[in-house]
Amino acid sequence: MRRIIVTLLICVYALGMNAQDMAGVFTAMPDQYIPQLEHAWRKDLVDLYNSGKEARLKNTMNGFSILQKLTNDYLLLQTTERSTVEMKLLPLVNNTYVVCMISTVNGPAPDSRVEFFTTNWEPLAASDLFTQPTSDWYIKPGIDKEDEAYQEVVSYLDMDLVQYRLSPDNQTLTAIYTTPQYLNQETRKKIAPYLSEPRVYTWEKYHFQ
Repeated sequence: MRRIIVTLLICVYALGMNAQDMAGVFTAMPDQYIPQLEHAWRKDLVDLYNSGKEARLKNTMNGFSILQKLTNDYLLLQTTERSTVEMKLLPLVNNTYVVCMISTVNGPAPDSRVEFFTTNWEPLAASDLFTQPTSDWYIKPGIDKEDEAYQEVVSYLDMDLVQYRLSPDNQTLTAIYTTPQYLNQETRKKIAPYLSEPRVYTWEKYHFQ
């Protein structure tokens, strides 16, 4: 735990305290993280949003990107028809922040990637900042795992698909187990009684727990 805190604080203080609001973080991010939108286009989206107009621009994939929500510490961007990016500024100490970025692709079922950065876009190890859930976390407690009906049902869960959502209103991260969504309706009904509610993380000082 001490290693995590020290690593974060070194990164934050060594890089300074630039771009501590979401608009600044978004426009300053390297193009590689949202290749559909170059720097100038991200700035244009922010200007359109702040002027009260529809923040919608054609992107490099010949589709459209839409800035759906922007606050001082939160952003929701529809990058393509089938993908989104969410970002949240999470506080550390002395008015410094970590950027949490969720990239979600809506295939047969939504699946997300969670990344963390300093506000100068230096990558941070996600494993130091939260523990990724596994399918076992979504099984209701007390289930008899030797039961034949359960064993049949769980055999359909052959991959772990998780959709993450950041709250615009507080410092929580919700993990939704979406693997059942790629199965047929009949199989979903069989699985539903065994599944617990989505997992909700809360940001505490320097990590989600």
